Amino acid sequence: MPEADEKVNGKETKKKIKKDRPIRLFPANKKGYHIMHKLNFFRFLLYPWNSLCYPSKLFGHSKVGQGAYLYVGNHYGMWDIFYPARTTKEGVHYIAKESITNAPVLRRWARQIGAITAMRDGSDIRALTDSMKCLKNGEKVVLFPEGTRNKVSEEEFLPFHAGAAMMAIKTKTPIIPFVICSRPKLFKRVHVVFGEPFELTEYYDRKLAREDYEEAEQKIVKRMYEIRDEHRAFLQEKKAGKKKKCKS
Repeated sequence: MPEADEKVNGKETKKKIKKDRPIRLFPANKKGYHIMHKLNFFRFLLYPWNSLCYPSKLFGHSKVGQGAYLYVGNHYGMWDIFYPARTTKEGVHYIAKESITNAPVLRRWARQIGAITAMRDGSDIRALTDSMKCLKNGEKVVLFPEGTRNKVSEEEFLPFHAGAAMMAIKTKTPIIPFVICSRPKLFKRVHVVFGEPFELTEYYDRKLAREDYEEAEQKIVKRMYEIRDEHRAFLQEKKAGKKKKCKS
């Protein structure tokens, strides 16, 4: 462990500096699955409670196969992490705010399930490189690009921090966009819609400028709004069909 000199009341002292640990990668088993046993334990322990208190229904591409995928979704609360985890039996790496590293117990659990810590403002290069390491290893990563819980509106997403498009392009990873259609509330069912995986292939193997990445990010945002609007239209048609059936 490296040490640094620090002056205290004019005297030199030694201050220990903790060295950042590298991101924990999970190797594939004989069947090719990247399993996180600790995450499976939390699934077993917390799924029933979460389903009872914050019930949800998943729509769309809710069964994801093997290999690397980058989940990109909007964010309302801490329980949002359950939705991507329900689509796969493999492990998923979550990009979480760096403050979890200040909590001794939570920090240990976060490392055991491969959490990736990031600055709240989205400027953390370490989080970007760690995420790409996981994707290149064939694992799944979940990103909430709003960077914080949306307490403002159910109609508009908060501004997205950059990063999702760059991760997907540089690692040539499919993106799974998902939308939590309303703010989760106690004992009220929420709909979560997963879109079909898509790739930003038009940006592969090119020298890209900042504007290109921003353009790619907007394509992700646009697709998320489309998923939400398509689901709302589906529900309206379903409701209209029930009314018509009742009248007849």
